[in-house]
Amino acid sequence: MSNPDGSEDEALRRLDARLDAASARQVRKPMRFDSEGSSVGYRLIAELIGGLLAGLGIGWLADRALHTTPIGIVAGVVIGAVGSIVLAVRTATRMTAATKATSPPAQAAVGLEDDRGEDDRNR
Repeated sequence: MSNPDGSEDEALRRLDARLDAASARQVRKPMRFDSEGSSVGYRLIAELIGGLLAGLGIGWLADRALHTTPIGIVAGVVIGAVGSIVLAVRTATRMTAATKATSPPAQAAVGLEDDRGEDDRNR
Protein backbone atom coordinates (compact mmCIF):
# COMPACT_ATOMS: atom_id res chain seq x y z
CA MET A 1 0.00 0.00 0.00
CA SER A 2 2.54 2.53 -1.01
CA ASN A 3 1.54 6.05 -1.78
CA PRO A 4 2.52 6.90 -5.38
CA ASP A 5 2.87 10.65 -4.80
CA GLY A 6 5.78 10.27 -2.37
CA SER A 7 4.19 12.22 0.47
CA GLU A 8 5.61 9.75 2.99
CA ASP A 9 9.12 10.36 1.70
CA GLU A 10 8.58 14.10 1.89
CA ALA A 11 7.21 13.77 5.42
CA LEU A 12 10.28 11.74 6.44
CA ARG A 13 12.62 14.37 4.93
CA ARG A 14 10.82 17.12 6.83
CA LEU A 15 11.00 15.07 10.03
CA ASP A 16 14.74 14.51 9.50
CA ALA A 17 15.25 18.22 8.92
CA ARG A 18 13.36 19.08 12.12
CA LEU A 19 15.33 16.45 14.04
CA ASP A 20 18.63 17.84 12.74
CA ALA A 21 17.58 21.37 13.68
CA ALA A 22 16.56 20.25 17.18
CA SER A 23 19.81 18.38 17.75
CA ALA A 24 21.81 21.39 16.50
CA ARG A 25 20.07 23.60 19.08
CA GLN A 26 20.94 21.18 21.86
CA VAL A 27 24.66 21.07 21.13
CA ARG A 28 26.48 22.45 24.14
CA LYS A 29 28.92 25.24 23.65
CA PRO A 30 32.28 24.69 25.33
CA MET A 31 32.61 26.53 28.62
CA ARG A 32 35.28 29.19 28.87
CA PHE A 33 37.10 29.30 32.14
CA ASP A 34 38.49 32.55 33.42
CA SER A 35 42.08 31.75 34.30
CA GLU A 36 42.42 34.96 36.30
CA GLY A 37 39.39 34.09 38.45
CA SER A 38 40.61 30.58 39.12
CA SER A 39 44.09 31.81 40.03
CA VAL A 40 42.52 34.18 42.57
CA GLY A 41 40.59 31.28 44.06
CA TYR A 42 43.70 29.13 44.26
CA ARG A 43 45.56 31.99 45.90
CA LEU A 44 42.90 32.36 48.61
CA ILE A 45 42.83 28.62 49.26
CA ALA A 46 46.62 28.54 49.47
CA GLU A 47 46.56 31.38 52.00
CA LEU A 48 44.02 29.54 54.15
CA ILE A 49 45.82 26.20 54.06
CA GLY A 50 49.26 27.77 54.38
CA GLY A 51 48.30 29.78 57.45
CA LEU A 52 46.80 26.74 59.09
CA LEU A 53 49.86 24.59 58.38
CA ALA A 54 52.24 27.33 59.50
CA GLY A 55 50.37 27.65 62.79
CA LEU A 56 50.43 23.88 63.21
CA GLY A 57 54.17 23.75 62.58
CA ILE A 58 54.96 26.62 64.95
CA GLY A 59 52.74 25.03 67.62
CA TRP A 60 54.48 21.69 67.20
CA LEU A 61 57.90 23.33 67.50
CA ALA A 62 56.74 25.18 70.62
CA ASP A 63 55.53 21.89 72.11
CA ARG A 64 58.87 20.25 71.40
CA ALA A 65 60.83 23.10 72.94
CA LEU A 66 58.61 23.76 75.96
CA HIS A 67 57.35 20.19 76.59
CA THR A 68 53.68 21.27 76.64
CA THR A 69 52.43 18.62 74.26
CA PRO A 70 48.84 19.45 73.29
CA ILE A 71 48.73 23.13 74.17
CA GLY A 72 51.19 24.41 71.56
CA ILE A 73 49.59 22.55 68.68
CA VAL A 74 46.07 23.66 69.64
CA ALA A 75 47.16 27.27 70.09
CA GLY A 76 49.17 27.19 66.87
CA VAL A 77 46.24 25.83 64.86
CA VAL A 78 43.86 28.42 66.30
CA ILE A 79 46.28 31.32 65.74
CA GLY A 80 47.14 30.05 62.26
CA ALA A 81 43.46 29.66 61.30
CA VAL A 82 42.54 33.13 62.55
CA GLY A 83 45.55 34.68 60.85
CA SER A 84 44.91 32.95 57.54
CA ILE A 85 41.23 33.95 57.56
CA VAL A 86 42.14 37.58 58.26
CA LEU A 87 44.71 37.50 55.46
CA ALA A 88 42.27 35.91 53.00
CA VAL A 89 39.54 38.45 53.80
CA ARG A 90 42.01 41.32 53.37
CA THR A 91 43.19 39.93 50.03
CA ALA A 92 39.63 39.41 48.80
CA THR A 93 38.67 42.94 49.86
CA ARG A 94 41.63 44.42 47.99
CA MET A 95 40.84 42.40 44.87
CA THR A 96 37.19 43.43 44.97
CA ALA A 97 38.12 47.10 45.32
CA ALA A 98 40.58 46.82 42.43
CA THR A 99 37.97 45.08 40.26
CA LYS A 100 35.32 47.70 41.00
CA ALA A 101 37.75 50.50 40.19
CA THR A 102 38.67 49.09 36.78
CA SER A 103 35.34 47.66 35.64
CA PRO A 104 32.69 49.57 33.68
CA PRO A 105 29.41 50.50 35.40
CA ALA A 106 27.26 47.54 36.33
CA GLN A 107 24.44 48.40 33.97
CA ALA A 108 26.71 48.54 30.94
CA ALA A 109 28.36 45.26 31.91
CA VAL A 110 25.03 43.48 32.16
CA GLY A 111 23.59 45.13 29.07
CA LEU A 112 20.93 47.18 30.81
CA GLU A 113 21.88 50.49 29.24
CA ASP A 114 19.09 52.67 27.91
CA ASP A 115 17.94 51.48 24.47
CA ARG A 116 15.83 54.54 23.66
CA GLY A 117 16.91 56.80 20.86
CA GLU A 118 17.80 60.47 21.17
CA ASP A 119 14.27 61.51 20.16
CA ASP A 120 12.72 59.51 23.00
CA ARG A 121 15.11 60.94 25.59
CA ASN A 122 14.12 64.53 24.83
CA ARG A 123 10.43 63.97 25.45
